[in-house]
Amino acid sequence: MARFFYTLLYSCLLPLFVARLWWRGRQNPGYRQRIAERFGRLPHRPSANGLWVHAVSVGETLAAAPYIKAMQQQYPDLPIIVTTTTPTGSEQVKRLFGERVFHMFLPYDLPVFWKPFLRRIQPGLLVVMETELWPNLMAACEQHQVPVMLANARMSEKSARGYAKFSALTTPMLQRLTLVAAQNATDGQRFIELGLPENKLEVTGSVKFDVDLPIDIERAGEALRAQWGESRKVLALASSHAGEDEQLLAIYSRLRESHDDLLLLLIPRHPERFDAVTQAAKQAGLNVQRRSQGNANPDCQVYVADSMGEMLQLLSAADLVLMGGSLIPHGGHNPIEPAALGKATLTGPHYTNFAAVVDALVAEQALAVVEPEQLAQDILQYLNDPALCQLMGQTGQRVVNNNRGAVQRLVLLSAEMLKRA
Repeated sequence: MARFFYTLLYSCLLPLFVARLWWRGRQNPGYRQRIAERFGRLPHRPSANGLWVHAVSVGETLAAAPYIKAMQQQYPDLPIIVTTTTPTGSEQVKRLFGERVFHMFLPYDLPVFWKPFLRRIQPGLLVVMETELWPNLMAACEQHQVPVMLANARMSEKSARGYAKFSALTTPMLQRLTLVAAQNATDGQRFIELGLPENKLEVTGSVKFDVDLPIDIERAGEALRAQWGESRKVLALASSHAGEDEQLLAIYSRLRESHDDLLLLLIPRHPERFDAVTQAAKQAGLNVQRRSQGNANPDCQVYVADSMGEMLQLLSAADLVLMGGSLIPHGGHNPIEPAALGKATLTGPHYTNFAAVVDALVAEQALAVVEPEQLAQDILQYLNDPALCQLMGQTGQRVVNNNRGAVQRLVLLSAEMLKRA
Protein backbone atom coordinates (compact mmCIF):
# COMPACT_ATOMS: atom_id res chain seq x y z
CA MET A 1 0.00 0.00 0.00
CA ALA A 2 2.85 2.41 0.81
CA ARG A 3 4.38 1.84 -2.62
CA PHE A 4 0.98 2.51 -4.25
CA PHE A 5 0.78 5.95 -2.64
CA TYR A 6 4.46 6.57 -3.42
CA THR A 7 3.78 5.77 -7.09
CA LEU A 8 0.71 8.00 -7.12
CA LEU A 9 2.65 10.91 -5.62
CA TYR A 10 5.60 10.33 -7.95
CA SER A 11 3.25 10.36 -10.96
CA CYS A 12 1.76 13.67 -9.87
CA LEU A 13 5.21 15.19 -9.42
CA LEU A 14 6.60 13.89 -12.71
CA PRO A 15 5.87 17.14 -14.63
CA LEU A 16 7.87 19.02 -11.98
CA PHE A 17 10.77 16.58 -12.36
CA VAL A 18 10.83 17.21 -16.11
CA ALA A 19 10.55 20.98 -15.56
CA ARG A 20 13.49 20.77 -13.17
CA LEU A 21 15.56 19.11 -15.90
CA TRP A 22 14.74 21.97 -18.21
CA TRP A 23 15.57 24.51 -15.49
CA ARG A 24 18.93 22.93 -14.70
CA GLY A 25 19.63 22.83 -18.41
CA ARG A 26 20.07 26.62 -18.36
CA GLN A 27 23.54 26.10 -16.91
CA ASN A 28 24.25 22.55 -18.05
CA PRO A 29 22.65 21.78 -21.45
CA GLY A 30 23.14 18.07 -20.80
CA TYR A 31 20.01 18.04 -18.65
CA ARG A 32 17.92 18.95 -21.71
CA GLN A 33 19.36 16.21 -23.88
CA ARG A 34 18.22 12.58 -24.30
CA ILE A 35 15.14 13.17 -22.12
CA ALA A 36 13.36 10.24 -23.80
CA GLU A 37 15.76 7.87 -22.03
CA ARG A 38 14.36 9.00 -18.69
CA PHE A 39 11.01 7.62 -19.87
CA GLY A 40 12.45 4.21 -20.64
CA ARG A 41 13.39 4.71 -24.31
CA LEU A 42 16.58 2.79 -25.10
CA PRO A 43 19.32 4.18 -27.35
CA HIS A 44 20.82 0.65 -27.49
CA ARG A 45 19.55 -2.89 -27.20
CA PRO A 46 22.33 -4.90 -25.55
CA SER A 47 22.39 -8.68 -25.47
CA ALA A 48 20.46 -10.37 -22.68
CA ASN A 49 21.92 -11.54 -19.35
CA GLY A 50 24.44 -8.75 -19.15
CA LEU A 51 25.69 -6.77 -16.16
CA TRP A 52 23.78 -3.57 -15.43
CA VAL A 53 25.62 -1.05 -13.23
CA HIS A 54 23.87 2.08 -11.96
CA ALA A 55 26.06 4.99 -10.84
CA VAL A 56 24.21 8.22 -10.08
CA SER A 57 26.82 10.83 -10.95
CA VAL A 58 30.56 11.50 -11.17
CA GLY A 59 31.56 10.15 -7.75
CA GLU A 60 29.69 6.88 -8.13
CA THR A 61 30.93 6.44 -11.69
CA LEU A 62 34.55 6.87 -10.61
CA ALA A 63 33.95 4.43 -7.74
CA ALA A 64 32.44 1.89 -10.14
CA ALA A 65 35.19 2.24 -12.74
CA PRO A 66 37.74 -0.22 -11.23
CA TYR A 67 34.95 -2.79 -10.73
CA ILE A 68 33.66 -2.42 -14.31
CA LYS A 69 37.20 -2.65 -15.71
CA ALA A 70 37.85 -5.79 -13.65
CA MET A 71 34.63 -7.38 -14.93
CA GLN A 72 35.55 -6.49 -18.52
CA GLN A 73 38.97 -8.02 -18.09
CA GLN A 74 37.76 -11.27 -16.53
CA TYR A 75 34.58 -11.59 -18.63
CA PRO A 76 35.35 -9.91 -21.97
CA ASP A 77 32.18 -11.20 -23.66
CA LEU A 78 29.83 -9.98 -20.93
CA PRO A 79 27.57 -7.09 -22.08
CA ILE A 80 27.78 -4.21 -19.60
CA ILE A 81 25.12 -1.51 -19.29
CA VAL A 82 25.88 1.61 -17.25
CA THR A 83 23.11 4.03 -16.27
CA THR A 84 23.58 7.42 -14.65
CA THR A 85 21.24 10.15 -13.48
CA THR A 86 23.29 13.28 -14.21
CA PRO A 87 24.89 14.44 -17.47
CA THR A 88 28.23 14.87 -15.68
CA GLY A 89 28.04 11.19 -14.74
CA SER A 90 27.25 10.41 -18.37
CA GLU A 91 30.32 12.34 -19.52
CA GLN A 92 32.49 10.35 -17.12
CA VAL A 93 31.15 7.05 -18.48
CA LYS A 94 31.95 8.12 -22.04
CA ARG A 95 35.40 9.35 -21.04
CA LEU A 96 36.29 6.19 -19.14
CA PHE A 97 34.73 3.52 -21.36
CA GLY A 98 33.78 5.03 -24.71
CA GLU A 99 31.89 2.42 -26.73
CA ARG A 100 32.96 -0.49 -24.52
CA VAL A 101 29.78 -0.22 -22.44
CA PHE A 102 26.15 0.56 -23.25
CA HIS A 103 25.22 3.81 -21.58
CA MET A 104 21.83 5.47 -20.95
CA PHE A 105 20.09 7.63 -18.36
CA LEU A 106 18.15 5.88 -15.61
CA PRO A 107 14.37 6.01 -16.21
CA TYR A 108 12.04 7.66 -13.74
CA ASP A 109 10.89 5.35 -10.96
CA LEU A 110 7.45 4.38 -12.28
CA PRO A 111 6.28 0.84 -13.17
CA VAL A 112 5.07 1.99 -16.60
CA PHE A 113 8.69 2.77 -17.53
CA TRP A 114 10.39 -0.16 -15.81
CA LYS A 115 8.37 -2.95 -17.43
CA PRO A 116 9.42 -2.24 -21.06
CA PHE A 117 12.91 -1.19 -19.99
CA LEU A 118 13.67 -4.46 -18.22
CA ARG A 119 11.98 -6.52 -20.91
CA ARG A 120 14.29 -5.01 -23.52
CA ILE A 121 17.65 -5.12 -21.74
CA GLN A 122 16.97 -8.38 -19.81
CA PRO A 123 19.90 -7.96 -17.40
CA GLY A 124 21.42 -10.89 -15.59
CA LEU A 125 22.39 -8.73 -12.60
CA LEU A 126 21.86 -5.16 -11.43
CA VAL A 127 24.66 -3.63 -9.36
CA VAL A 128 23.68 -0.33 -7.71
CA MET A 129 26.56 1.77 -6.44
CA GLU A 130 26.39 3.06 -2.84
CA THR A 131 22.81 3.97 -1.79
CA GLU A 132 20.71 4.78 -4.86
CA LEU A 133 17.59 2.72 -4.10
CA TRP A 134 14.18 3.21 -5.72
CA PRO A 135 11.07 1.30 -4.52
CA ASN A 136 9.52 0.61 -7.94
CA LEU A 137 12.86 -0.37 -9.46
CA MET A 138 13.41 -2.94 -6.71
CA ALA A 139 9.88 -4.28 -7.15
CA ALA A 140 10.28 -4.51 -10.94
CA CYS A 141 13.56 -6.39 -10.60
CA GLU A 142 11.92 -8.86 -8.22
CA GLN A 143 9.04 -9.33 -10.67
CA HIS A 144 11.44 -9.95 -13.59
CA GLN A 145 13.71 -12.15 -11.45
CA VAL A 146 16.71 -9.84 -11.78
CA PRO A 147 19.08 -10.17 -8.80
CA VAL A 148 20.16 -6.85 -7.28
CA MET A 149 23.38 -6.14 -5.39
CA LEU A 150 23.91 -2.85 -3.58
CA ALA A 151 27.69 -2.48 -3.95
CA ASN A 152 30.09 -0.30 -1.99
CA ALA A 153 27.05 0.34 0.18
CA ARG A 154 27.13 3.05 2.79
CA MET A 155 24.53 4.24 5.23
CA SER A 156 25.35 7.23 7.41
CA GLU A 157 23.60 7.76 10.71
CA LYS A 158 21.74 10.74 9.23
CA SER A 159 20.61 8.76 6.17
CA ALA A 160 19.48 5.88 8.36
CA ARG A 161 17.25 8.23 10.35
CA GLY A 162 15.75 9.49 7.10
CA TYR A 163 15.04 6.00 5.75
CA ALA A 164 13.57 4.96 9.11
CA LYS A 165 10.89 7.65 8.81
CA PHE A 166 9.55 5.82 5.74
CA SER A 167 9.93 2.26 6.97
CA ALA A 168 6.79 1.13 5.11
CA LEU A 169 8.71 1.82 1.90
CA THR A 170 12.25 1.14 3.10
CA THR A 171 11.82 -2.30 4.67
CA PRO A 172 10.18 -4.04 1.66
CA MET A 173 12.70 -2.37 -0.65
CA LEU A 174 15.66 -3.69 1.34
CA GLN A 175 14.12 -7.14 1.62
CA ARG A 176 13.90 -7.33 -2.18
CA LEU A 177 17.67 -6.88 -2.49
CA THR A 178 19.66 -10.01 -3.19
CA LEU A 179 22.79 -8.76 -1.43
CA VAL A 180 24.22 -5.67 0.24
CA ALA A 181 28.01 -5.41 -0.05
CA ALA A 182 28.73 -2.83 2.66
CA GLN A 183 31.83 -0.71 3.03
CA ASN A 184 32.12 -1.51 6.73
CA ALA A 185 30.36 -3.32 9.57
CA THR A 186 28.88 -0.14 11.07
CA ASP A 187 27.08 0.79 7.85
CA GLY A 188 26.06 -2.84 7.39
CA GLN A 189 24.43 -2.90 10.81
CA ARG A 190 22.38 0.17 9.91
CA PHE A 191 21.00 -1.68 6.88
CA ILE A 192 20.00 -4.59 9.11
CA GLU A 193 18.29 -2.26 11.57
CA LEU A 194 16.30 -0.83 8.66
CA GLY A 195 15.01 -4.27 7.69
CA LEU A 196 17.69 -6.02 5.61
CA PRO A 197 17.87 -9.76 6.45
CA GLU A 198 21.22 -10.58 8.06
CA ASN A 199 21.97 -13.33 5.54
CA LYS A 200 21.93 -10.73 2.76
CA LEU A 201 24.81 -8.69 4.14
CA GLU A 202 28.49 -8.95 3.17
CA VAL A 203 31.16 -6.52 4.39
CA THR A 204 33.54 -6.10 1.45
CA GLY A 205 35.26 -2.79 2.18
CA SER A 206 35.26 0.32 0.02
CA VAL A 207 36.04 -0.01 -3.69
CA LYS A 208 37.39 3.53 -3.56
CA PHE A 209 40.52 2.19 -1.89
CA ASP A 210 41.13 0.34 -5.18
CA VAL A 211 41.70 3.66 -6.93
CA ASP A 212 43.42 3.11 -10.28
CA LEU A 213 46.22 5.66 -10.66
CA PRO A 214 47.63 6.23 -14.17
CA ILE A 215 51.21 5.02 -14.55
CA ASP A 216 52.44 8.45 -15.56
CA ILE A 217 50.49 10.45 -12.98
CA GLU A 218 53.57 11.58 -11.06
CA ARG A 219 55.22 12.80 -14.24
CA ALA A 220 52.02 14.64 -15.23
CA GLY A 221 52.01 16.43 -11.88
CA GLU A 222 55.65 17.43 -12.26
CA ALA A 223 54.91 18.83 -15.73
CA LEU A 224 52.14 21.02 -14.33
CA ARG A 225 54.38 22.26 -11.52
CA ALA A 226 57.06 23.17 -14.03
CA GLN A 227 54.50 25.33 -15.82
CA TRP A 228 53.03 26.88 -12.67
CA GLY A 229 56.35 27.47 -10.89
CA GLU A 230 58.12 24.65 -9.05
CA SER A 231 58.99 26.66 -5.96
CA ARG A 232 55.55 28.08 -5.22
CA LYS A 233 53.09 26.37 -2.91
CA VAL A 234 49.86 24.98 -4.40
CA LEU A 235 46.73 24.64 -2.27
CA ALA A 236 43.89 22.68 -3.93
CA LEU A 237 40.21 22.76 -2.97
CA ALA A 238 38.83 19.57 -4.53
CA SER A 239 35.17 19.09 -5.50
CA SER A 240 34.02 22.38 -4.01
CA HIS A 241 30.43 23.53 -3.52
CA ALA A 242 28.88 26.97 -3.27
CA GLY A 243 30.11 28.75 -0.14
CA GLU A 244 33.42 26.89 0.04
CA ASP A 245 35.46 28.59 -2.66
CA GLU A 246 34.47 31.88 -1.06
CA GLN A 247 35.93 30.74 2.28
CA LEU A 248 39.30 30.07 0.65
CA LEU A 249 39.20 33.35 -1.27
CA ALA A 250 38.44 35.21 1.98
CA ILE A 251 41.59 33.91 3.69
CA TYR A 252 43.87 34.06 0.66
CA SER A 253 45.44 37.37 1.70
CA ARG A 254 46.33 35.95 5.12
CA LEU A 255 47.87 32.85 3.53
CA ARG A 256 49.94 35.10 1.27
CA GLU A 257 51.56 36.73 4.30
CA SER A 258 53.59 33.53 4.66
CA HIS A 259 53.54 32.41 1.01
CA ASP A 260 53.31 35.42 -1.28
CA ASP A 261 53.33 33.32 -4.45
CA LEU A 262 50.71 30.81 -3.26
CA LEU A 263 48.61 29.33 -6.08
CA LEU A 264 45.03 28.56 -5.07
CA LEU A 265 43.66 25.73 -7.23
CA LEU A 266 39.84 25.66 -7.16
CA ILE A 267 38.15 22.53 -8.57
CA PRO A 268 34.35 23.00 -8.50
CA ARG A 269 32.27 19.85 -8.22
CA HIS A 270 29.72 20.89 -10.85
CA PRO A 271 30.41 22.50 -14.26
CA GLU A 272 27.55 24.97 -13.83
CA ARG A 273 29.60 26.67 -11.10
CA PHE A 274 32.70 27.37 -13.20
CA ASP A 275 31.61 30.88 -14.12
CA ALA A 276 30.45 31.75 -10.58
CA VAL A 277 33.74 30.64 -9.02
CA THR A 278 35.75 32.59 -11.59
CA GLN A 279 33.67 35.70 -10.97
CA ALA A 280 34.04 35.36 -7.18
CA ALA A 281 37.84 35.27 -7.51
CA LYS A 282 37.81 38.33 -9.75
CA GLN A 283 35.60 40.22 -7.30
CA ALA A 284 38.16 39.43 -4.60
CA GLY A 285 40.66 41.38 -6.69
CA LEU A 286 42.80 38.35 -7.53
CA ASN A 287 44.54 37.36 -10.74
CA VAL A 288 42.43 34.51 -12.11
CA GLN A 289 42.95 32.01 -14.91
CA ARG A 290 40.83 29.11 -16.09
CA ARG A 291 42.17 25.71 -17.04
CA SER A 292 40.31 25.84 -20.37
CA GLN A 293 42.25 28.99 -21.28
CA GLY A 294 45.70 27.48 -20.78
CA ASN A 295 48.16 26.82 -17.99
CA ALA A 296 48.59 29.09 -14.99
CA ASN A 297 51.28 31.69 -15.55
CA PRO A 298 53.61 32.88 -12.74
CA ASP A 299 51.33 35.85 -12.00
CA CYS A 300 48.22 33.71 -11.58
CA GLN A 301 46.90 33.59 -8.00
CA VAL A 302 43.71 31.57 -8.51
CA TYR A 303 43.48 28.77 -11.06
CA VAL A 304 39.94 27.54 -11.74
CA ALA A 305 39.80 23.96 -13.02
CA ASP A 306 36.90 24.22 -15.45
CA SER A 307 37.61 20.88 -17.12
CA MET A 308 36.34 17.34 -16.61
CA GLY A 309 38.36 14.20 -15.99
CA GLU A 310 41.55 15.89 -14.82
CA MET A 311 41.12 15.67 -11.05
CA LEU A 312 43.97 13.21 -10.46
CA GLN A 313 46.38 15.11 -12.68
CA LEU A 314 45.60 18.42 -10.97
CA LEU A 315 45.80 17.00 -7.44
CA SER A 316 49.12 15.36 -8.26
CA ALA A 317 50.54 18.88 -8.69
CA ALA A 318 49.32 20.16 -5.30
CA ASP A 319 51.22 20.46 -2.02
CA LEU A 320 48.10 20.37 0.13
CA VAL A 321 44.55 19.22 -0.67
CA LEU A 322 41.38 20.33 1.11
CA MET A 323 38.33 18.19 0.33
CA GLY A 324 35.21 20.07 -0.72
CA GLY A 325 31.71 19.37 0.50
CA SER A 326 33.09 19.34 4.04
CA LEU A 327 33.24 23.04 4.93
CA ILE A 328 29.46 23.23 4.57
CA PRO A 329 26.82 20.67 5.68
CA HIS A 330 27.00 18.61 2.48
CA GLY A 331 28.59 15.40 3.74
CA GLY A 332 32.05 15.68 2.24
CA HIS A 333 33.78 13.97 -0.68
CA ASN A 334 36.12 11.05 -1.07
CA PRO A 335 39.64 11.77 0.35
CA ILE A 336 41.12 8.51 -0.91
CA GLU A 337 42.36 9.86 -4.25
CA PRO A 338 44.66 12.55 -2.80
CA ALA A 339 45.80 10.07 -0.14
CA ALA A 340 46.66 7.53 -2.85
CA LEU A 341 48.64 10.26 -4.61
CA GLY A 342 50.66 10.81 -1.44
CA LYS A 343 49.25 14.27 -0.79
CA ALA A 344 48.73 15.83 2.62
CA THR A 345 44.95 15.99 2.88
CA LEU A 346 42.52 17.99 5.01
CA THR A 347 38.76 17.81 5.41
CA GLY A 348 36.23 20.05 7.09
CA PRO A 349 33.92 18.83 9.87
CA HIS A 350 31.05 17.78 7.56
CA TYR A 351 32.21 14.40 6.25
CA THR A 352 29.31 12.07 7.14
CA ASN A 353 29.20 10.57 3.62
CA PHE A 354 32.73 9.22 4.10
CA ALA A 355 32.87 8.88 7.87
CA ALA A 356 34.45 5.41 7.89
CA VAL A 357 37.12 6.37 5.35
CA VAL A 358 37.93 9.63 7.13
CA ASP A 359 38.09 7.89 10.51
CA ALA A 360 40.47 5.26 9.13
CA LEU A 361 42.79 7.90 7.69
CA VAL A 362 42.62 10.14 10.77
CA ALA A 363 43.44 7.19 13.04
CA GLU A 364 46.72 6.74 11.16
CA GLN A 365 47.38 10.52 11.01
CA ALA A 366 47.04 10.36 7.23
CA LEU A 367 44.36 13.08 7.20
CA ALA A 368 43.39 15.98 9.46
CA VAL A 369 40.00 17.53 10.22
CA VAL A 370 39.97 21.35 10.18
CA GLU A 371 37.38 23.85 11.35
CA PRO A 372 36.13 26.74 9.17
CA GLU A 373 36.61 29.15 12.10
CA GLN A 374 40.39 28.60 12.08
CA LEU A 375 40.86 27.54 8.49
CA ALA A 376 43.76 29.88 7.71
CA GLN A 377 45.66 28.85 10.84
CA ASP A 378 45.22 25.12 10.12
CA ILE A 379 46.21 25.43 6.47
CA LEU A 380 49.32 27.44 7.33
CA GLN A 381 50.37 24.76 9.82
CA TYR A 382 50.79 22.34 6.91
CA LEU A 383 52.01 24.78 4.26
CA ASN A 384 54.77 25.85 6.68
CA ASP A 385 55.86 22.27 7.43
CA PRO A 386 56.87 20.33 4.28
CA ALA A 387 58.16 17.42 6.38
CA LEU A 388 54.76 17.03 8.05
CA CYS A 389 53.05 17.08 4.64
CA GLN A 390 55.43 14.47 3.28
CA LEU A 391 54.87 12.16 6.26
CA MET A 392 51.08 12.55 6.01
CA GLY A 393 51.21 11.77 2.29
CA GLN A 394 53.34 8.66 2.74
CA THR A 395 51.08 7.41 5.52
CA GLY A 396 48.01 8.01 3.36
CA GLN A 397 49.47 5.89 0.57
CA ARG A 398 50.15 3.08 3.03
CA VAL A 399 46.60 3.16 4.42
CA VAL A 400 45.12 3.07 0.91
CA ASN A 401 47.31 0.14 -0.15
CA ASN A 402 46.47 -1.79 3.02
CA ASN A 403 42.74 -1.48 2.34
CA ARG A 404 42.68 -2.57 -1.30
CA GLY A 405 40.79 -5.68 -2.37
CA ALA A 406 37.09 -4.71 -2.34
CA VAL A 407 36.86 -4.73 -6.13
CA GLN A 408 37.98 -8.33 -6.45
CA ARG A 409 35.55 -9.38 -3.72
CA LEU A 410 32.72 -7.70 -5.67
CA VAL A 411 33.83 -9.42 -8.87
CA LEU A 412 33.63 -12.83 -7.18
CA LEU A 413 30.19 -12.08 -5.73
CA SER A 414 28.97 -10.81 -9.11
CA ALA A 415 30.21 -13.92 -10.89
CA GLU A 416 28.32 -16.13 -8.47
CA MET A 417 25.09 -14.15 -8.89
CA LEU A 418 25.35 -14.05 -12.68
CA LYS A 419 25.93 -17.80 -12.75
CA ARG A 420 22.85 -18.43 -10.61
CA ALA A 421 20.78 -16.01 -12.72
